[in-house]
Amino acid sequence: MGKKDAKKPPKLSKKHYEAELKRLQAELVDMQQWVVETGARVVVVMEGRDAAGKGSAIKRITQYLNPRTCRIEALPAPSSREQGQWYFQRYVERLPTAGEIVIFDRSWYNRAGVERVMGFCTSQEYRRFLHQAPIFERLLVEDGIMLRKYWFSVSDEEQVKRFTSRREDPLRRWKLSPMDLQSITRWEDYSRAKDEMFIHTDIPSAPWYTVESEDKKRSRINVISHLLSTIPYEKIDRELPEIPKRPQSTNDYERPPRSDFRYVPDVAAELELARKKQKKEAAKAAKKDNKSGHKKK
Repeated sequence: MGKKDAKKPPKLSKKHYEAELKRLQAELVDMQQWVVETGARVVVVMEGRDAAGKGSAIKRITQYLNPRTCRIEALPAPSSREQGQWYFQRYVERLPTAGEIVIFDRSWYNRAGVERVMGFCTSQEYRRFLHQAPIFERLLVEDGIMLRKYWFSVSDEEQVKRFTSRREDPLRRWKLSPMDLQSITRWEDYSRAKDEMFIHTDIPSAPWYTVESEDKKRSRINVISHLLSTIPYEKIDRELPEIPKRPQSTNDYERPPRSDFRYVPDVAAELELARKKQKKEAAKAAKKDNKSGHKKK
């Protein structure tokens, strides 16, 4: 085994992954209930290389959470009006109120990453960002916001492998953009930008946490587990509501005939019939093969 292989952790088995993920997602539901009941405010910043697994981790975090009090913010490129604002202004507008969780799928750190590497900001704007970002984040934390920052790390080989997988999958091809592919040819530029970003913004009150993401399953378990460990939540027991009994009909309501309504076609029934037909044909073929085998003997 080479040195490179020795550093790569073994893949997490699907069985253990699914069991642990379900347990952690139940804890996330408890955490959200605590946030709502106590009026806490939580901000989670997800950053990292393209195809590093940020999106899939966010999907697992929010899968069972109430979308009314847990929002995902993935801001597009700033409008002409937003370009004239203070850089952090449009992010401030999306910060949580009491009892909310906000997850930024990429955040104000666009300026330290893609904008810096691709030349979308001036050197003066970039330097100003590195100076203001720690101040901005200290203000958030001082005001009581629980800020968590995660950087998803992936190797260049694994990134190319995931890009190739996306290209071959029609359902995920939309995830590939010219900007994403630039991250391959500008790998070292992004590495330098990330290193400098960490130097200036990895502060005690809002530190960066790196998530190793060569194995997506492992990274999801690790980031959810860490997030839960850093939020001082307590399980809040709530009485289960009683399901009321349906009152007896008063016989003065008559449902209109089905012909008065438009129904979507029952395609599922056709699929079931096709499945039964395939099963029947497979059984016939197997029976025929058995008979042929007996005749040869």
